[in-house]
Amino acid sequence: MGSKWKNRIRTFRKYWDLLVELVKRDIKLKYRRSVLGYIWSVLNPLLIMVVMTVVFSAMFKKNIENYPIYLLTGRVLFEFMRMATQNGLKSVTNNASLLKKTYIPKYIFTLSKVTSTMIDSVFSLGAFFIVMIATRSAFHWTMLYLVIIIMQVYIFSLGLTFLLAALEVFFRDMEYIYHAFITAWMYLTPLFYPIENLPHLLQVIIKGFNPMYYYIAAFRDITLAGRMPGPRLVVGGWLWAFAALVLGLYVFQKKKDEFILHI
Repeated sequence: MGSKWKNRIRTFRKYWDLLVELVKRDIKLKYRRSVLGYIWSVLNPLLIMVVMTVVFSAMFKKNIENYPIYLLTGRVLFEFMRMATQNGLKSVTNNASLLKKTYIPKYIFTLSKVTSTMIDSVFSLGAFFIVMIATRSAFHWTMLYLVIIIMQVYIFSLGLTFLLAALEVFFRDMEYIYHAFITAWMYLTPLFYPIENLPHLLQVIIKGFNPMYYYIAAFRDITLAGRMPGPRLVVGGWLWAFAALVLGLYVFQKKKDEFILHI
């Protein structure tokens, strides 16, 4: 068991430079023909926030204080997860020709997609801080915990993406199924509405079985309330993250040798 993990670590180190280049390529390709380039990482969430604030703030202004921040704390994290999983879903099938010609650890492509999305999402946090300044929101020391929340979402997204990438090899309809699923997931996550507006039973289900609720609720605690997340959010966030990672890696590793027959 120990020698197996040593070999895996040795292999990872061997392909570290390739991983770095793949991440750089993904980030450059996203903004290659864009006039504003990386500025869009900030402008895009800002523009969406303005539109959604105009649409929904009148509906929820009595229930939510500082609605723009409330909205962004939800959208930044959910978009990180959504983009990471959707970008990484076809990470194996899109590199079929390369995988057939030479040996490269298949997980490298999936890992690079999630990592590049995380970096892009960190850029987009610039929009969040701009809105905080514009709305004269208080900056609390608890916001340092944001680093932990981002790491939790990264681990959770990585595990889920490994699972999806493996399933996509065998079921090419997975991207369409997941698109419908992620849309439903978005509406079942309190991004732009207060969870208290939902029926009690639905609140219990979301609080218990929606992983993104844990991360978003923790983000709102450290920004809007200026307090550290409670033990339930902290422990639950880590449990969901590592449960997804273990499941995703298990399926990916178990099926990886069959990928070449189906891509």
